[in-house]
Amino acid sequence: MARILVVEDDPEIAMLESDYLEINNYDVEVLSDGLEAVSEACSGKYDLILLDVMLPGQNGYEICKSIRSKIDIPILMVTAKTESIDKIRGLGLGADDYISKPFDPAELIARVKSHISRYNRLLKKTADEEIIHVGDIKILSKSWKVYKGSSEIKFTNKEFELLKFLASNANIVFSKEQLFEKIWGFDYMGDSATVIVHINRIREKLGDSKEISLIETIWGAGYRLNI
Repeated sequence: MARILVVEDDPEIAMLESDYLEINNYDVEVLSDGLEAVSEACSGKYDLILLDVMLPGQNGYEICKSIRSKIDIPILMVTAKTESIDKIRGLGLGADDYISKPFDPAELIARVKSHISRYNRLLKKTADEEIIHVGDIKILSKSWKVYKGSSEIKFTNKEFELLKFLASNANIVFSKEQLFEKIWGFDYMGDSATVIVHINRIREKLGDSKEISLIETIWGAGYRLNI
């Protein structure tokens, strides 16, 4: 049974949400204070959060931002604010959807079901995914995505292939020629200097510095990704 955290300070609305969710076989917890919401939401007990915007203690935007920085579960904001700028603000802070008050209970349930179903599909995909961890770097080999902490870093195809290869063969030194052959192949019109350019781009995107670099240059030998 999926668990829903409802954060709503209006008792009537909270009861309405809770009743309809429970009728549809959801386990529901209700909080009315924004200050309690973040720690409870991040407890790992919930599959989705229904979050009111106007709350005592801490407003829904601040709560949404705090939750999203710590945990990745669906957040649906419930609000009487209907201006586009308010919706854009919430979505920009990590909300997955908006439901405007007054709402149709059937629509509420439909959106909750949709977001939980989509999230579960993503979890299954992630479970099947080969993930390479290097410090706070996470490389999703099948999705071709790279995260540093909770932030995704965009890489070109060749940059990703090069980073993935080095991470999959951590602590091993590869010459520029070996890396060029592995990633670009013999038929590519270029030379091993291409490797240097791509290594520098990867370092820049990962935030490497001269003092601390994930990919180390071994002078006279090549490159090594250190774990």
